[in-house]
Amino acid sequence: MKESTKTALRAAAVLGVAFGLSVTGLIAADAKNPIKDAMQKYHKAPKGTDPTCKKAGAGQCSKEELAGMVAAYKAMCASKPPQGDQANWVKLCSALANATASLEKGDAGAADKYKAAVNCKTCHDEFRPAKK
Repeated sequence: MKESTKTALRAAAVLGVAFGLSVTGLIAADAKNPIKDAMQKYHKAPKGTDPTCKKAGAGQCSKEELAGMVAAYKAMCASKPPQGDQANWVKLCSALANATASLEKGDAGAADKYKAAVNCKTCHDEFRPAKK
């Protein structure tokens, strides 16, 4: 094989690896947003169906769904909000995680505690950036 062909193949291989790493990095960066992940998985649902968070307040979630919600809310708590006071963020996310854990355990009054903690407007008003 000619030397110029070998050089071209090496360059193509290096570019291919660089491109693959770039794409992987973009996918991984998006997957590591615990707030977005929790909202997509537990607070949104296809039209005509209830989101998991609404089913949780009605006592219609499985133990696995509740365990996933607790983990997601704890991950949110450990992350930095897009804007607003970090201390209040931690307070609200902790209350939500604890209320969900109470649902998971089947504690008395857990549904009311959860419904109070899952107040979307409170968090969105303070922490969600305005759409451009």
